[in-house]
Amino acid sequence: MKRLMVLVGFMLMVATVLGSALAPAAAQEPIKIGVIYGLGGAAAPYTKPAVTGHEMAVEEINGKGGVLGRKLQLVIRDDQSKPDVGVREARDLILKEKVNFLTGIIHSGVALAVSEVAKEYKTILLVSIAKTAALTEDKGHRYAFRSTSNTLIEGRAAAILMAQQPFKRYAIAGPDYEYGHRMGEDFVTQLKKLRPDVQIVTEVWPKLGERDFTPHINALLQAKPDMVFSAIWGGDHIAFVKQAKPYGFFSKTQYLAIGQGDLDVVVPLGAEAPEGMWVSSNYTFYHPDSPANRDFVAKYKTRTGDLPPSGAAFAYTSTYFLAEAIRKAKSTETEKVVDALEGLTVETVHGPLTIRAYDHQSNKGQYFGRLKKAPEYPFLIIGDLQYIGGEKTMRTLDEVKALRGQK
Repeated sequence: MKRLMVLVGFMLMVATVLGSALAPAAAQEPIKIGVIYGLGGAAAPYTKPAVTGHEMAVEEINGKGGVLGRKLQLVIRDDQSKPDVGVREARDLILKEKVNFLTGIIHSGVALAVSEVAKEYKTILLVSIAKTAALTEDKGHRYAFRSTSNTLIEGRAAAILMAQQPFKRYAIAGPDYEYGHRMGEDFVTQLKKLRPDVQIVTEVWPKLGERDFTPHINALLQAKPDMVFSAIWGGDHIAFVKQAKPYGFFSKTQYLAIGQGDLDVVVPLGAEAPEGMWVSSNYTFYHPDSPANRDFVAKYKTRTGDLPPSGAAFAYTSTYFLAEAIRKAKSTETEKVVDALEGLTVETVHGPLTIRAYDHQSNKGQYFGRLKKAPEYPFLIIGDLQYIGGEKTMRTLDEVKALRGQK
């Protein structure tokens, strides 16, 4: 009996020693973040810089000791801007790579599809770029968050701006999928509330990744609109502008290109960007003139030799939101980080942003103005810049609850 007691005591001592030895190793396991984007096609001008933005944030955070004593690790996947591929990659990241969190996504259809995967596996998805309002409105749930604005915020803001202008005949142009239709709908609904006298004279819906915009350009010109509201974006916007200019398109009608004042597109367009074109922008390197933005611009320029485009800012911001939520939660446990993200305010390159607790939507707004030449840059920048904050245009909580069928 005494021998048995000694043996049991010895085994307990060994277990304690081993446990103590293994605990630090376990604590040093990285916090894995699955990053999903369409890395080619129309998305590439945004998503390639986005990867750099994520990497910059992770390197900065890890250089300061990581989060809770653990390094952050990115696992990057290409969803090819296809919802079924996004679902496949999300499942693989959760089940095989064992990521702690998901972020990224530029394609709104992919965002909605991956959101359902996040809900199924109770994994946080923090969308960094995709804009469909449905993600955080009628299709929102506990595990879906967004650190940027949405189609409703931007559509309503654009309507406020356009309602002050004399235009009456509007045409709508957008990519033929969730984002394009939702942005057009959110803009028109608000514009008609503010200006019941406006008319929608035509709509064109080119496919995402369209190469020949000629039929759409002709249809728009034939309708003789005063203003074209366009949600065509990224590589598609670049192609549209280049193909429309020989038709004298931008001298025959006014054109508001949502999000296309971003460096992601004005730099590739160079001298072909139409001076005076109405645009909005997700991020500008020259505003706000804050320590956070100046620091980001300097670091990005040192790393790449370029000024930071919006894609990089989107990703940098979402990564810091996740890191701050983990710190606040003092844990990587999903439910604790969900609670930490709800209502979280972070000082970002855009200024302080808050993710609203109920619907998980950031209050980030949008910059508006008209493209103009600047002697110090080889590309056009936004003149008469004005910022319309998300808090001015996002739905009220009662509106969101009604969309979700709640009281």
